[in-house]
Amino acid sequence: MPAIREVATITSKGQITLPKAIRQALGVDYGGKVAFDLRGSQVIVTRADEASHEDPAIASFLALLEKDIGTGQHVRNLPAGLVQAMQAAAVLPVDVAADIEGDVAL
Repeated sequence: MPAIREVATITSKGQITLPKAIRQALGVDYGGKVAFDLRGSQVIVTRADEASHEDPAIASFLALLEKDIGTGQHVRNLPAGLVQAMQAAAVLPVDVAADIEGDVAL
């Protein structure tokens, strides 16, 4: 692959738009995923595989939490209305692969 050098500007929200030449070279389009790997002072951008970021520990924890909420276990100290709302929401379908909208502080 020939070397491509493009410059992108960081917005006030810390976002960038991948230049068209980079998107084309990676084969990604609207809704596509890219991964950023920091290696020393370099950032490597690659097309992301959907399954590459699955964390089995988090998946197991979420499954345990879902089971506890569904059965009402370990949530009894919460207000009754909140427990009922959590149990009702537990049966709603959730797309865990959907993008999170808005800013997220970790």
